[in-house]
This record gives sequence, structure tokens and C-alpha cells, in this order.
Amino acid sequence: MSRISRKGGLNRRQFIKGSIGAGAAGMALAAPASAHAQRTDGEVPNPPNILFAFADDWGLHASIHGTRGLHTPVFDRIASNGVRFERAFLNAPSCTPARGTVLTGQHMWRLGPGANLHSTLPAELPVYPHLLEERAGYFTGYTRKGWGPGDYEVGGRDRPPTGTLFSDFESFLSERPEGAPFCFWFGSQDPHRGYSDALREEKGIDPDEVEVPPYFPDAPEVRRDIANYYAEVQRFDRETGEMLDTLEEIGELDNTLVVMTSDHGWPFPRSKSNLYDAGTQVPLAIWWPGHIEGGRVITDLVTLTDLAPTFLDAAALSVLPEMTGRSMLPALTSEREGRVGFYRSFVLLAKERHHGLCRPEGKGYPSRAIRTEDFLYIRNYEPDRWPVGAPYISSSQDIFSDTDDGPTKQFMIEHANDPDVKPLFLKSFGKRPAEELYALRDDPYQMNNVAEQPEYQTVRAHLAATLQGELTAMEDPRMRGEGEKFDEYPYYVGYGMEEVEPPESVREALGL
Repeated sequence: MSRISRKGGLNRRQFIKGSIGAGAAGMALAAPASAHAQRTDGEVPNPPNILFAFADDWGLHASIHGTRGLHTPVFDRIASNGVRFERAFLNAPSCTPARGTVLTGQHMWRLGPGANLHSTLPAELPVYPHLLEERAGYFTGYTRKGWGPGDYEVGGRDRPPTGTLFSDFESFLSERPEGAPFCFWFGSQDPHRGYSDALREEKGIDPDEVEVPPYFPDAPEVRRDIANYYAEVQRFDRETGEMLDTLEEIGELDNTLVVMTSDHGWPFPRSKSNLYDAGTQVPLAIWWPGHIEGGRVITDLVTLTDLAPTFLDAAALSVLPEMTGRSMLPALTSEREGRVGFYRSFVLLAKERHHGLCRPEGKGYPSRAIRTEDFLYIRNYEPDRWPVGAPYISSSQDIFSDTDDGPTKQFMIEHANDPDVKPLFLKSFGKRPAEELYALRDDPYQMNNVAEQPEYQTVRAHLAATLQGELTAMEDPRMRGEGEKFDEYPYYVGYGMEEVEPPESVREALGL
């Protein structure tokens, strides 16, 4: 697909004309690539430290993104002095597989049981912290939430995939061998639920100022919920800033590659654990003082599977051939902005089993998607299943347990049959067709499925074929008729499930 407009996008006519019969070309565009991927490992005079600030459930919300009522001065500083990626996505909108894809640089369906929440990460899958440690002498560690939730030991590992656990950044630095470069994973647990009115009041966030997206009802309960989420985003922002202050104090900031991002979208309906942008698109800013031209915004499509190759590349290590991500270092050092020629026309998204105890027999909701600049195409392989959990099964997150419990979810359940709420409730919790297609320029929130509209059939067919071709080339078990294994992997968790009677509002809205 070579007909790229000067604004970096493809209009519908250009997309169709440049795409028909281009399945093989699309696969070439998606293959791993790095300007440095083939080089032999070698020492660099002063390998960079790596500080990775990783939020838990932070969607595309930041003051530099124009989010009303939210102030993120540290993320804004990193983005303003470094590079902000405007189209950054997670391969899987669920904590465990998302973190596994970041660590391995591979798509989630290549992680075996690691494609599911509360799983394991097989020891035969290399992870970048251990590679940096073993091949370049890095001192590695993490604090708070690393890989998981799950049990890495049953996968054959004798230590966490993220390195050694430390109580905080200062303790990590105090144990660092003299002269060793470091790789630190700050795994914040913000802004994961539950939330606090007290923290929101302390931060002075006004619910009347927040922006309510069109897939939620605009109600006081929803506004307070969003404002409480903002408060935890601001706490994560502040704590990241404290680590930057520490690096400045010890004179290490100038040789530190700083990355600030999130494991997936916010924990609200139609977001986390869904393949819509609200579940898969995340903030991403990278700063390497003195080494990259700052103040740039890059619009190329990237995924967080690209981080592992980038970290290896920055340390002068060759990128593993099994990594499906690619190094972003050429884009970071290009001094260009906008479309910098990352040569990726789409990203691939996936979901298997998120909450494993929210459907009969503990099965997941297998889906794959392809996201271009202009379109999102989703293939739901089991459309007869409930996409975010059954309305008659309650587990740790109440009914519809693939959606985290909270005030917004409960408001939509309680008012499911209200005329103004019902259409939104059905989009979040009702069953979905086998194919979904969204024209993003006219429908940025993915509210109108155009998969059946005649004028989009060429686009739909092309995206469907390209998706299947890519998944086949990248050895997705679902393309080999082996997808049931994702529903059979053990689920390492302490809670259970019970059958319940759905609320009357839900019964009426769903016609049960």
C-alpha cells in the first residue's frame, strides 16, 4: 500500500485502489525490521540506562493529548523533550498477555499459555531484561507489578521475567554494581481499580470538567468514576517524575532512555479487554536526553512489542529473529516527525481468555483485529459467546466479569433498559457479530459497525484476507485449527464463579 497522502493517511479510494490483491505486500510490511537487526552484538562505549514507567490500565488520557480536567506534567515533559507516538497500540488489551508481549517482543498468540490472564510465561520465551543482563551486563530489576498476574514458576522460570524485585527505585539503585548500566521496570498499579473519592478530592479534580466519551451515558456517577480514574493517573505521573528527579540528582538522566506508557486501555466498559481503541491504544512517550531530537510527534503505527527490540538495539545487541516487533530506534533518531517511514501499514490486535471464569466451561472470547490508520476490522471467532462475560455468571468482577467492576459498569447495568442507556449497554455487554468494521475518520469511537454496508465490502474483504494471511504467517494456532488450546490452559487464580439471576434491567435489555 504505497499511496500515502501527505497528511500520512489513506483516503478510502486510495486504500481500496492500493490494497486489492496486496495480501503478500501487507505481510511484508508487517515483518520484523530494524536498521540494526542483523548486526553482531558488540560493546558500546556508554550503553544507556533504561527506565520503563509502565502504568496499569491507563488509556489515551493526558493533558498533552488534550484530555480535559487531567494534568500530567511529567508525561508532558517526557513527550515535549522526547518523542510522542500518537498511534501506539497494545497487541492484547489484558494485563498478563500485554506484559508478556512487551517482555518478549512477540505477538500474544505466540506465547502459549501466556496469551491468557492469570497464566504463565514459558521459560523458552526469551525476555529483554534477561537478555540485557546476560549479553550486555545490565543490572535489572523492577518494583510493584511486573509480569502477571500469573505464576511464572510453573512455566519453568526460577525468577521473575522482569528481573529482581525491589521495594522501590532507590533500593534498586543502591544495589546496582558500580559502572553497570541498569534496566528498571517501574510497574505502577495505578490507575487500576478500585478508586477513591478522597484521592480525587485531594487532587482537586472536578467531575464536571471531565470528558465523557459517547460510549458511556453522561451521568454524575460516571463523571465521578472518570474523575477518580484521573486522580490515579496523576499519581502515576507524579511518581514517575520522582524517579526522573533522582536520576538528575545523581547525574544519570542524560544517559537514560526513558519510556512512559501503559499495558492497555482504561478499566471501563467497551475498553480494557476489548479490541476497540479504548482498550488497545495507549499513551507512549520516549526521551533519551542528548541522543534524540525532542519535541516531535510520530504518527506511524507502532505496538509495544516494538519496545524489546528497541531496548536491545539501543544496547547494541542484535534483535532476536523470533521477535515480531521491530526496533523503533531508527524512527527515534530520524529527527523527522509525522510519518517518519516506519513502514507499517497496520497493527494486529488479539484477545483470548481475559477473565477465565465468566462464561460456561471457563471459555474465552477469541478475537483478532487489524488496525490501519483509517479502519478497524475485528473478527470474532465465537460470536455466540458473551463477549465480556455471561449475564448469569458472577465471579470476582460481578456479572460481565471481563469488564472490571465499578460505578460506570454498575450504572449501565442498573439502567440497562432506560431508552438513553440501552443502546450503549448493548454495545458494551451484548453479543457481537462475527465481523466488525469501523471507518475511523468518521467514527473515531467505533460506534457504527459498517461491515454489512455495501460500499465497504471491498475494504472488509481485503482486511479480512490480510488479517488471516498475517495470522497464518505468524503461526497463530487459531489459523491451524488449534485455538481450543487457549481455553484449556490452566488458570492460576484463587476466586471462583457462580450462576446467578441477572437483574431485571439486564433481562429486559437483552431479551432474556
